[in-house]
Amino acid sequence: MQHILEVKDVHKSYGNIEVLKGISFTMDHGETKVIIGTSGTGKSTLLRCINQLDPPDKGEIWLGGEEITHRSKNINRIRQKIGFVFQDFNLFNHLTALKNVSIGLEKVTGMDKEKAKARAMQELQRVGLEKQAHQYPAQLSGGQKQRVGIARALAMDPVVILFDEPTSALDPELIGEVLEVMKGLAGKVAMLVVTHEMGFARNVADDIIFMEGGVVVESGPPAQMFTNPKFSRTKEFLGKIATLYGEEGGKKHSL
Repeated sequence: MQHILEVKDVHKSYGNIEVLKGISFTMDHGETKVIIGTSGTGKSTLLRCINQLDPPDKGEIWLGGEEITHRSKNINRIRQKIGFVFQDFNLFNHLTALKNVSIGLEKVTGMDKEKAKARAMQELQRVGLEKQAHQYPAQLSGGQKQRVGIARALAMDPVVILFDEPTSALDPELIGEVLEVMKGLAGKVAMLVVTHEMGFARNVADDIIFMEGGVVVESGPPAQMFTNPKFSRTKEFLGKIATLYGEEGGKKHSL
C-alpha cells in the first residue's frame, strides 16, 4: 500500500543554524500523527518544509507517490493538496467566514462562485459554524476563527492537513471546541499535528513523534510513548509537559 506522505532524510538550515538534521517518517490515509517536542526543535520548520513554504535543503518529500520536492514541480498545484492550519489563524479580516472558506475554491481551483459558496457552507456546518457564516473575523472568538481555518483547509479536499500548534493562541476555555472538531476528523482525513495538547495526543493520535534538536528521538503509538517510552529523554519530556499543562499533559482538555 502506498503511503500518502513520505518524508525522507529532510534537512533544513537557516544560515549556520541547522534546524532539521535528517527527518524521516511516513503517513497513511486517515492517519493522525502528532509531533511533540521542545520549542525551537524544528517542528514548525518541518511543516513548512512539507508544504514548501520553506523548501528543504536536502532530502525528499513525496505526496501520493509524487515527489513534491523535485524542482520541476508546480508548487501552487502541490499546495492545493496540503491543507495548513496556522496557530495565528491567517484569515482575511475584510471577508466573512463564508468568503474566507470559499475564496480559495474560486481563485485556486476556478470553481463557480455559487458552487464554492455551497461547498464553503458545507464545511462551516462540519465545524459547527453555519450560524457564523456571515460574520467577520473581528466578530468571532479565537476558537471560531480557528474552526474557520480548519473549514478552509477541508474545502480544498487535501491529501493531508498540517496543524501548527492550532490551540496555542487560544484562551483555555476555547481550546476544547477546536480539539473536538479535530477529533471528529480523525480517521477521515490525514492530519499531521504539532501540539502540546497531550490529552489529544494520547486519545486521538495513531502515532506520536518526539523531536528534539532537529532529529526524531523516538516515535510510536500513544500507549507505548506514554507508558513505556524507549528513551529516558522521551520520559523526561513527557513528565515535564504533564507538570506544566496539568495531569496527563492536558487532562482538562483530554478527548
